[in-house]
Amino acid sequence: MKKTTLQYRLTFFLIASCFLGVHAQYTNVINSNKPGFSESPYSVGTGIYQFESNLFYRDMSIESTFSQPQSLGIDLLFRTSFFLEKLEFSTHLSYQRDQVAFNNVFTSNDFTSGLSNATIGAKYLVFQQEFTDKSKEVRSWKKRNAFDKKRLIPSVAVYAGFNTNFLGDLHKTSKVSPKLGVLLQNDLSNDFNVITNFYYDKMGTDAAEFSYIITGTYSFNDRWSTFFENQGIFKKEQKDTNIGTGIAFLLTTNLQVNASARGMFEGNSTGYYTSLGVSYRIDRHQDSYIELDDNGNPIEDSPEDKLKKKNFFGRIFSIFKKKDPAEKGTEKETTKKKKKRRGFFGLFKKKKETALEKIEREIKELEKKIKKDGNLPSNIMK
Repeated sequence: MKKTTLQYRLTFFLIASCFLGVHAQYTNVINSNKPGFSESPYSVGTGIYQFESNLFYRDMSIESTFSQPQSLGIDLLFRTSFFLEKLEFSTHLSYQRDQVAFNNVFTSNDFTSGLSNATIGAKYLVFQQEFTDKSKEVRSWKKRNAFDKKRLIPSVAVYAGFNTNFLGDLHKTSKVSPKLGVLLQNDLSNDFNVITNFYYDKMGTDAAEFSYIITGTYSFNDRWSTFFENQGIFKKEQKDTNIGTGIAFLLTTNLQVNASARGMFEGNSTGYYTSLGVSYRIDRHQDSYIELDDNGNPIEDSPEDKLKKKNFFGRIFSIFKKKDPAEKGTEKETTKKKKKRRGFFGLFKKKKETALEKIEREIKELEKKIKKDGNLPSNIMK
């Protein structure tokens, strides 16, 4: 039987993100910011719903008249990405129980609980550094193992958010305030990277602060990694600093556990901070694709398919969308030509058979022939 193009047409899929290739933000395993305080410039990818949590304990020495020597709480971060692979939305919440100390002749204590942080924000990857693939270099060992100077130029993202004022009395500010940041990442090797963050937080309030975070992360293997971090916070009245380290273990592709410890230096007070955390993601990511025909040309959607892909509002507004005059004129002209060509006798003219209808007709004729003869034709048996 003669092979037809329609019967043996192959469909090819080009896996791509919204910007294709290296611009994809999605990774096969969870990419958590925990247990550090810094944030990577990369988003989690579309269709990802990621939850990062830390149970923490903070203990500081009592130096000032009013202080918070001890705090126990939970830190929650929700991350997701939609619309664009490079765009991520996040919600950061912290709830804690604080010991409030009054230090005078005698030291008295009180306890209070509530939200200490409630921030909603978004970040966008402005620039992603690309590296030379040296795995294909087989002629020179020196070139294969040489340091790529492009790694000194970081990937860059910008962050913008706002601090809500639904906080406990101890942490409440005068008003809702913006938070701006610049996020950098240098992948100095396949196993070691450096993340640098700069933030201007609580802008327009008495508690406004500028901060930096520098984090070095090293991966021992596919499951174990460690980090070292330094954070500096510049406030109106004092400067706070902390130095920390920790480890993270990848249980599954979507689940990570971590632990950290750090020394705290806040004004004249010193202390420590410890945390245990879990990060989990729900992976609903789907790679976009382009369907090609036999010749490698993109297959365009029919008007019905285009309408199905539109959202509710897109369908509504497409009804009122004004057609292109040139397109409208061409459509009218084509319709008139068809009517003129058909005429009255065109109503009785036999409809032209499509390729699919032709195949269906041939199959039916073949089935009738098999039933009649009781055996397959010789050209199929070959």
